[in-house]
Amino acid sequence: MSAKTILYVEDNEMNRKIVRDLLKRTTYRLIEAFDGEAGVAMALQERPDLILMDIQMPKISGIEATRVLRTHEATANTPILVITSFALSGDEQKAKDAGATAYLAKPYSPFNLLSLIRKLLPEA
Repeated sequence: MSAKTILYVEDNEMNRKIVRDLLKRTTYRLIEAFDGEAGVAMALQERPDLILMDIQMPKISGIEATRVLRTHEATANTPILVITSFALSGDEQKAKDAGATAYLAKPYSPFNLLSLIRKLLPEA
């Protein structure tokens, strides 16, 4: 059985490296996009099994990218975990309204993130 694919849409290289290192010891295949626009394009092209979506990004926000992905048949039911460093009041509700499956505020424990990933997408 082939590895399950996770798309991480995040403009911060350090955050991407943390997730890259975290998933290195798992069976997941990680692909990355650097902004919301690229994330939408990559999700539609690659059809990942799970999407990790940052909120604050250039071009289009993670909220907007999530909203767009929910309108496409290919990604309408893909689990989307929205991650934000700006846990502002209302962000979680905005994420859920846009169609996010789950929400995680930074700073988070990498182990909590991995546990949430495994809950949304069990390893093969």
